[in-house]
Amino acid sequence: MDIQMLVDSFSRYWPLEPEATKALKECTIQQVLKRRELVLKPGEQCRHFNFVLHGCLKMYKVDDQGNRHNLQFAVENDWIVDYGSFYSEEPSDVYIETLETSTLLRIRNKDLFYLYDHFPVFDRNFRIIIENAFIEQQKRVLQNISSTAEERYLYFMKKYPHLFNRISNVQIASYIGVTPEFLSTIRKKLTSG
Repeated sequence: MDIQMLVDSFSRYWPLEPEATKALKECTIQQVLKRRELVLKPGEQCRHFNFVLHGCLKMYKVDDQGNRHNLQFAVENDWIVDYGSFYSEEPSDVYIETLETSTLLRIRNKDLFYLYDHFPVFDRNFRIIIENAFIEQQKRVLQNISSTAEERYLYFMKKYPHLFNRISNVQIASYIGVTPEFLSTIRKKLTSG
């Protein structure tokens, strides 16, 4: 199993020493998943931090009317995890599903806590990863309560330009909180304006 992409991603924050890299490799599981395979579903406890080596995943919630609400997309070099379930050890309320055949590097919660305890560099790195995720979620909440659908779409395109050809308009519409038909109206307006 090659974890170099994961090691390189940590180098953006705090580089790993050889001993820490060795421990990370021992605590990491590689898993290849087919398209539309579930990594997590409601009622299960999220037991892994998932690093995407290859592929595309989404996290979503299904409401009482059966509507899907996309919360996050993750592609190469991204993490996807239900933080609440992972840290509280309670059942999740969300799905994590592959949109493409995907290869993940997964770290179980007990292994992550081992890394935190024995190698402070992991505590620092994951603190930054979690802080960045919190900041992004806060931006998203603020957008949902104070931005127009067009502004949310433009922000999505700026944040995820690499997803445009990898996910459907239905997925994008769900993420920004509009119907696919309304998304088409927004796109027409932007291209004609």
